[in-house]
Parts: sequence; C-alpha cells; structure tokens
Amino acid sequence: MKTKVKHAAKAAYRFSNSWTGTVIIVLFVIFFVAQAFRIPSGSMKDSLLIGDHLFAKKFAYGISTPHIPFLEIPLIPGTDGHIVDGDTPQRGDIVIFRYPNNTTLHYVKRCIATPGDELFVFNKDLYLHPVEGDEYIRQHYTFTHELKEFDGRLWVKNPYMKDHPGIHHDPSIIDDGRYPQPIFNFGPVQVPEGRYFMMGDNRDHSNDSRFWGAVPYGLVEGTPWFIYFSMDDNYEIRWDRMFKTPEDLEQSPYLERAVAERQREEGQDRGLY
Repeated sequence: MKTKVKHAAKAAYRFSNSWTGTVIIVLFVIFFVAQAFRIPSGSMKDSLLIGDHLFAKKFAYGISTPHIPFLEIPLIPGTDGHIVDGDTPQRGDIVIFRYPNNTTLHYVKRCIATPGDELFVFNKDLYLHPVEGDEYIRQHYTFTHELKEFDGRLWVKNPYMKDHPGIHHDPSIIDDGRYPQPIFNFGPVQVPEGRYFMMGDNRDHSNDSRFWGAVPYGLVEGTPWFIYFSMDDNYEIRWDRMFKTPEDLEQSPYLERAVAERQREEGQDRGLY
C-alpha cells in the first residue's frame, strides 16, 4: 500500500512539474480558487484604493462559471453564471461581480441590501429597512445606529458607516443641478429576489446600483481576499498595504493613510466610477 502511495505521489509530482500539469494547475486556481484583480478606479475609496492589486476569493459565493482569461468567454455556455450555487452576499460584504450592462467587466462594490430589503437615499443619507422587519431592527440596531420612522416602519440611517469607516461623502458635491440626482435622492426601492444592491464606499463618485439596478446572483464572482501589491498614481509602492485583507485596511493606521491620500486630491474628483 505504501509503495502504491509513493508511486502515485511521484507521478503527481512529475505531472505538476510538466508544462501540461503547470498549465492545468494554474487554470484550476484561476477558475475556481483565486484570481488577480487591479482596482482601476476610486469608487471604493477609502477602503480599497486605485492601484491596489488583490486576489479574489472565487469560492466565497459558490463556484462561478469559468471564463477564458482576457477573452472572458464562458467555458460552460448556458449556465446562469454559476456551476455550483453557494453562500450569497451578505449586507456589508465587499463583492466582486460582473457589470450587468457589460459582463466582460468586473466591478467591486459593497453589498448594502439583499433580496427583499427596502432602501432609499435622502440628502445623501442611506436608509435601510431589512426584510426581517421592525423587530429585527430593534434587536440589532437600536443601541448602535440612528433609527427613523417613515410610513409607520423603522429605517436604519447609514447602517454601514459605523462598521465600515471607509465609507464617506464628498463635501464638494452639492445638489446644484450639475450632478446626477441619485447621488442625493433615490428610491425607495425593494431589492428583487435573487439580486443584490451594490454601492461604492466613495458614495458620491460611485457608478452603482442606484444607476443600473441590483446585481443578479449569477453575476457575483467573489470577494477580495488580500492585497498582494499596491502603487499610487506617483508610482510609489504602498508597502504598508501589501498582504492586508479589506478588514485590516479598515483599521488604523491604514485607514488614516488612505484618507490622507484622498484629501490631498480633494476637489479634483468629479466623475462616477
């Protein structure tokens, strides 16, 4: 028995060292375990920054349909986006997904509402009514968040800012007719079954579900795992961000450094990403 195991181990070792074996192992990792992404825009400041290179945990929400790298052609046509369903995005998760209007593009946003939840934006503030209802809100938010009553129901005001301090607004963006109205006032809407409402942490500069709707589960790809490299616009390496998880980067001193970097550029940011 030991001899058979030894021979099998040697065969596996030889296969993994061959070109064919190396390609198969790399593709397996890319398709099912982890994939490298670069943050190209500022929609997730101050949590994730432009120039952050990260590995995505692809198995966090089931197993998505593998695509040929760069060409983004599905290897298994006819699926709904997953070959194995799994966990679904939860409120507050940072999610990597395919952009509904162009599925060859990947977006990174925070899930702020799940199926059945209701939400609206008023004067830039987000209000959430979870599908579980008022009693759930009283049990989970009463002592930690500001609650408001509208139309006989409770709503949680800005439910994520306390736990995710990278979420912020740009004080230079005001409702003077120059900027899209959903930044300031939106909804109310209820998230459809099987869909997830995404918003960027850089709230006033995020092209997200306020503009093109909730994301179907089939387009959900994974969640950021950790940063493996980071470089700013001046080609300076952010050594302190390397090998940090998104949860790490929401803590001191990383968050303060991200805020300081953004504040140095304040007033220059006008777009939606």
